[in-house]
Amino acid sequence: MIKPKKTIEEVKRMVKDCHKSRVRVHVDLGRNKSMQFSGVLSGLYPALFTVEPDEEGFLGKTAYSYSDVLCGSVKLKKLP
Repeated sequence: MIKPKKTIEEVKRMVKDCHKSRVRVHVDLGRNKSMQFSGVLSGLYPALFTVEPDEEGFLGKTAYSYSDVLCGSVKLKKLP
């Protein structure tokens, strides 16, 4: 069994540090498809977090679970 580099608690801490900040989100959609956008990390909940995109093409907030970040299908980067 491969040991993960981070734990869920570390991921939650990292996401909490980005709360109410601008972030760049990279989502792996599978089959060599991915999506990138920037927005504000607006909500923190026990099982997931929400990002409000800056671009007008999105119709609302997007929600991701902490396990998505842990397994690498979602990547967050805090913007200055």
